[in-house]
Amino acid sequence: MENFQTINKGYNAVFQANSLSVGLVVPIESYQTSPIPTMSNHLDKVQLAEKLGFSAVWLRDVPFNVPSFGDAGQTFDPFVYLGLLAGQTKDIALGVASIILPLRHPAHIAKAAATVDVLSGGRLILGVASGDRPQEYPALEQDFNTRGERFRAAFDYIRQMADYAPEFTNHYGSPYGGMDMLPKPVNTKLPLIVTGSSQQSIEWIAQNSDGWMLYPRHTFQQTQIIRDWKEELEKVGRTDQPVMQPLYIDLTQDPDSPPKAIHLGMQLGVNRLLEYLKTLEDIGINHVALNLRFNNANTEESLYRLSETVLKEFNR
Repeated sequence: MENFQTINKGYNAVFQANSLSVGLVVPIESYQTSPIPTMSNHLDKVQLAEKLGFSAVWLRDVPFNVPSFGDAGQTFDPFVYLGLLAGQTKDIALGVASIILPLRHPAHIAKAAATVDVLSGGRLILGVASGDRPQEYPALEQDFNTRGERFRAAFDYIRQMADYAPEFTNHYGSPYGGMDMLPKPVNTKLPLIVTGSSQQSIEWIAQNSDGWMLYPRHTFQQTQIIRDWKEELEKVGRTDQPVMQPLYIDLTQDPDSPPKAIHLGMQLGVNRLLEYLKTLEDIGINHVALNLRFNNANTEESLYRLSETVLKEFNR
């Protein structure tokens, strides 16, 4: 099978056909008992992740700390934080999983994302979503029930803004008269990865996205979804596009401890994690973003253990 399309340095490094790479969700720390991480030594941990060979770090877009949701993400605004990371790292891909399109004007997203892409040397991967926290919408005077329609409009707006002096009519505005947005993304395109369904059909996602971010599921279910995805891509006349997912892990001291279910992931030994990731690779997952929020072991120690066992196999 041919490799995926070429977009930018980050996308090309993270997504390789018929293989799996491993990244990390930021914050790279354990914060089991509080929705708010400490962000202690956060930059050092990202730089360590790059040094050890993780292929990407993934930030999140959490505008408000919603009590019922129970997770404030990395707390920093994703685009401001991406700017810092672009200047303090060299090779690791900088991903967002995911920007909530209906809660921001797409012109601001397009400009900020292209800026990060240029400043990082083409390392941005932009995950996008429609949002799943209803409480945030009235806080921004937005309608939660129409977020799917606005998601499509924002997606299209961002795509068109990568062109030179585009003229179009959109729910969010109508650029015309030769006006343009600068900078342009590296290689004239931003990689846009759709998260979950984002209130869209699988046909729309297959037709428009540069990849699909799935939620963790039982292997049997994930296999069927990926099979349907590939069939849909073929139907709409597109080449294969990558699939990724996050995974919460709690690494035990015993490397051979069998997996036990935790929230959206597993408690298990590092050797068993390696086996599981090989299974995901076999069913067509191209990237896994590990989340250490519920990890009981020391974070830095866990990163070294993952590097010594897991990254040697996958991030070649």
